[in-house]
Amino acid sequence: MHTIGHTASLTGVPVATLRAWERRYSVVSPTRTAAGYRLYDDLAVRTLTAMAALVAAGWAPRDAAAHLAAGEAETRPADTEGGRAGGASAAAGGAPDESGQAADRPGPAVAIAGADTTVLSRAAAALDPRLAESALEEAFAVAGPEQAVDGWLLPALRVLGEDWRAGRVDVAGEHLVTAAVQRRLGAALDAAGPQLGNPKVAVGLPRGARHELGVTAFTLLLRRSGLQVAYLGPDVPPESWAVVLRHHAPAAVVLGVPSADDVAAAREAAAVLGAADPRPTVYVGGSAQAAVGAGTVPLGHHVRSAVARLVRELRAQGVA
Repeated sequence: MHTIGHTASLTGVPVATLRAWERRYSVVSPTRTAAGYRLYDDLAVRTLTAMAALVAAGWAPRDAAAHLAAGEAETRPADTEGGRAGGASAAAGGAPDESGQAADRPGPAVAIAGADTTVLSRAAAALDPRLAESALEEAFAVAGPEQAVDGWLLPALRVLGEDWRAGRVDVAGEHLVTAAVQRRLGAALDAAGPQLGNPKVAVGLPRGARHELGVTAFTLLLRRSGLQVAYLGPDVPPESWAVVLRHHAPAAVVLGVPSADDVAAAREAAAVLGAADPRPTVYVGGSAQAAVGAGTVPLGHHVRSAVARLVRELRAQGVA
């Protein structure tokens, strides 16, 4: 028998996620010691390992749990239509339809039922990184990255921003929570893998732009869609975008424009890109995307829909 900490180590699934999967999906039923501590047998460890593999391959946690409950745990995630990370299902970034396939055109983001969009703000106000980390793990475990990003994370970050501007959260708390979110997104990016050999998209923020959580979340879902992504991060100087075109030859470029202060720099980057090579379309996302113009194409304000649109358009061009 294994403690929850040892089970987390064996399966690679965080403790908070193990608790969430048990509570939401009853994927396993650990026994309890007299003191109330969970104990997992070898079968439970194998089941949790299989579920982790399915989720890593692009399955929603609810679908993965149902799949395992139906006695199909031995199906290889990479060989199943719903779990092929680079297939049409994951490429669209949509939720499964009645046939089990993902829709190519996901609708607007739907809030996760019961999700607390104030928790990150409360964690910031209390300078409590554990509260933020636990909330992040549970949201990603319960809903999966695609729904967690649009249905909870971005709304929760908007609440945090409003509370910071109103003086209800100190800058130290805002930075603490931002760092926790960046770590969680970074871990998910690493888990998604590089998707080598697939069409490449260059993503980053223009000169002076530093608010990267939205563009990092977009990069995560884009990589999970099956595309290869060169993520350049914040504050990319204009001349460096031409270097990116020469070295990576991306099929498309995406500029994050998180605020009105970043519009001029985004236009500058778009001009450099167009002069260096007019072939890749320059897309823009973020709060101020509509103000950029200069031949750029806005992707909209829902991350899943933006990813699905980009994949469709690259497909139409014959590069995806």
